[in-house]
Amino acid sequence: MLEAFKIGHWTDEEIGTGVTAIICERGATGGVSVMGGAPATRETDLLKNGKTVDTVNAVVLSGGSAFGLEASSGVMEYLFERGFGYNAGGYRVPIVVAASLYDLEYKKFGYPDKKAGYAAAAAAKTDNFVSGNIGAGTGATVGKTLGMAHSMKGGLGSRAFISEDGVEIAFVVAVNALGDIVDNGERIASVHIGKKLLSGKFLFDKFAPKKYKHSNTTIGCLITNAKLTKAQCNELAEAANQGYKKVISPCNTAFDGDAIFALASGELKADFDALKALAPDIVAQGVLAAIPKQ
Repeated sequence: MLEAFKIGHWTDEEIGTGVTAIICERGATGGVSVMGGAPATRETDLLKNGKTVDTVNAVVLSGGSAFGLEASSGVMEYLFERGFGYNAGGYRVPIVVAASLYDLEYKKFGYPDKKAGYAAAAAAKTDNFVSGNIGAGTGATVGKTLGMAHSMKGGLGSRAFISEDGVEIAFVVAVNALGDIVDNGERIASVHIGKKLLSGKFLFDKFAPKKYKHSNTTIGCLITNAKLTKAQCNELAEAANQGYKKVISPCNTAFDGDAIFALASGELKADFDALKALAPDIVAQGVLAAIPKQ
């Protein structure tokens, strides 16, 4: 499934961080939606409509906050060595976009560096849709409106789907939200005191926003074999971001750097409106898959 894309992970359980690389060596049309108020990102301006480059070779999701953006340099080196990238004249320059989440307080201080990014790229393979305490989700936690001491584990989640007309779509996400994770109105991971789960939304509304830190962020990448324009990829990413709101409460706060990339490999014509309608549900399912069963 989605043979144009490879997914690889690097995980450091001792430090409590990691990196996930989503690679399309031959390039995919890209877009992005950044809704949170505290993002740590790389090359997102390049994906705006009207900018020169339309094609992306990799999306890198990592822990380590802004330090973790270094991992994308390792993915870039891996692709450069193999001759993939934008033809800039004398050289090919791999187009690598990235987003990082804050996990510096999960275990020890540390972040995925260039070597970690290279290792994730080298480990990338097709049909690698895994969920759990791996890659960018290694140090992820959720339900942090009372701080890390009362949070619960997040992680990496993925979901894949094939429509009746053969359009393939998948979502890979690292869930590290300030808010709770909610499934059909039921809190499945949230602020906890002992075994009691509290409403993060209630606490967020009750306490002054200055209480919180920019220590969160849910980051993901939607991939499809559909043939889409850059403008459509950006529109798809915007629609997909609504999926966060289905299962994260509160969502897209000033203390989250929530972002979704969208990549289209252009192999199959698709009903764009149907794809856009499907995206939020795929995203919501991916987020739920990231949460360990309690």
